[in-house]
Amino acid sequence: MQKIVYVPLDERPCNYSFPNLLTDQTEVNLVRPSLNLMGEKKKPGDIEQLWDWLYKESMDADGLILSIDTLLFGGIIPSRLHQLSLEDCEKILNKLSRIKAGNSNVKIYAFNLIMRCPQYSSNDEEPDYYEYWGKEIFRYGELSHLIAANLASEEDQKEYEALKCQLPKEHVEDYLARRTINVGVNQLVLEYVSKGIIDFLIIPQDDSAPYGWTAMDQQAVRGAIAAHHLELDVYMYPGADEVGCTLLARMLNAFKDKRPLIYPVFSSSQGPAVTPLYEDRPLLETLKYQILAAGGLMTTNMQEADLVLFVNAPVEPMLEASCQGDLSTTYQVNRNLIDFVEQLEFTAKKRTIPCIVADVAFANGSDLELLKLMKFKNILFSLAGYAGWNTSSNSLGTCIAQGMFYNIFGESQAHRNFLALRYVEDAGYCSYVRNDVTNNRLPELGYNYFRVDGKKGVVANIVQSQLTSFIQEHLIDDENSIHIKECTMPWSRMFEVGLTVEHIK
Repeated sequence: MQKIVYVPLDERPCNYSFPNLLTDQTEVNLVRPSLNLMGEKKKPGDIEQLWDWLYKESMDADGLILSIDTLLFGGIIPSRLHQLSLEDCEKILNKLSRIKAGNSNVKIYAFNLIMRCPQYSSNDEEPDYYEYWGKEIFRYGELSHLIAANLASEEDQKEYEALKCQLPKEHVEDYLARRTINVGVNQLVLEYVSKGIIDFLIIPQDDSAPYGWTAMDQQAVRGAIAAHHLELDVYMYPGADEVGCTLLARMLNAFKDKRPLIYPVFSSSQGPAVTPLYEDRPLLETLKYQILAAGGLMTTNMQEADLVLFVNAPVEPMLEASCQGDLSTTYQVNRNLIDFVEQLEFTAKKRTIPCIVADVAFANGSDLELLKLMKFKNILFSLAGYAGWNTSSNSLGTCIAQGMFYNIFGESQAHRNFLALRYVEDAGYCSYVRNDVTNNRLPELGYNYFRVDGKKGVVANIVQSQLTSFIQEHLIDDENSIHIKECTMPWSRMFEVGLTVEHIK
């Protein structure tokens, strides 16, 4: 049994629990820090104790998967709020050398985000001033990038000057100073890759866009990667909360000396060229990275494929999952879900090639029409992997990682449980229950999208009840049932849900 020590990006289920669920009932022993070390949302984890725990656990480990954001700042949200200097970060990072010195054979895979810049005004995950100036800070960065690239119009120039005068100087200075440290940390981490202390690194881009502060920081980091000649050891692409699963799959494939071949099938001809919401490049280009990062290769020959990846792709313009009840004609005619599902059934049942479904037609939830068709075909629990939550990259990384585990370990109760979780969470919660409860139940209870009554309050009970009804109506049949064992609201808000589910056959 291989021991892999995992330091998650934060304590939410997608980061803390998903990798653990993938390793359940396998020969991989995934070791995580206890939740009381991980912090909570804006409250950072106990960094000193995390390092002590990591050092002890790494001595007999085969591999480490490390969130640098957690080890430096205590989590993803604290990484956007901290007051550390670059020198402080450099001192903390020196502890990586001690770990490698204590266990020279351990493989270290790490990831450190390029700091995001949301396009909206909210301080839910950002500094307090972002509630009032977030949209303007994003636009200021977008215009700065356009001007630097000689792509700005005369109107853009005027808007830039107006924003420069309008934005409070102290807020801009605080925000950009933290971004500078983020770039500096990524450059420091590259040195550990150069020295062979870190064996592989992903630099994910959370909520990215083609132009703006994040894109400019990406250029700086990309230049540093090239200067170190690390293009084959450091990947940079859109993503965040799925990276723990991705690196886990990569490490498993490396330990097993496997390089799975993946053949993609798209639901629309234009889908590969669409740039998904919250990302900065065409879907196909990100897909290539997601497959590579998980330890696989894309193939153009289905006959030689270990896995077939069915991508329910978006059309232009991409929509949120909450909008799918009122779809435009474009979404209806520029995809062919009938052919998609027929091909999926034939490949999985007749060709008996393991199939993964990346349900990324919408942002922040599954395609309910696809779910209905897959249920009609009785293939919901015949898949090697499925995901349809949050961003396109979050879904791609999650389902590809599950497929990699299936490719090695095959069918199991744990595998079916994870499929069940994805259907209940991605389709049931993200695409239906979240919107319904937010609009129809929270106002009468005196709550809102960003504030509910704790992790296990009345709102969590309402969500569990509605998800149970969704399961009865949309997921179960004569052969398959799903039971929700626990339902929580991890950050006491509506964006994410914490579920423990069991598939019953």
